[in-house]
Amino acid sequence: MKKETSKRLTREQLAELKSLGTLPDSAIDTSDAPELLDWSGAKRGLFYRPVKQQLTLRLDADVVAWFKSHTKSNEGYQTRINRALREYVQGQASKGRRSRA
Repeated sequence: MKKETSKRLTREQLAELKSLGTLPDSAIDTSDAPELLDWSGAKRGLFYRPVKQQLTLRLDADVVAWFKSHTKSNEGYQTRINRALREYVQGQASKGRRSRA
């Protein structure tokens, strides 16, 4: 979901969300929402928006040049660097979980 295309919630919707937020889970009627059993088409992290932290980072010029030259026009090279770093971190985390098991 892109920010530009999503609509703002109405006052009534915001009030309903606020009232639902105060209820315990057991008090919320979900009978009209079907249980989802097939997650095969789900995409992990689709709505995840990480908190950005601005910092100064010195990278090798050839690495930056590579990311700039291998980035699609609709995506910034910093986004691609972030993605590469995230994949590395997740890979390291899963290695750590496997070695502890």
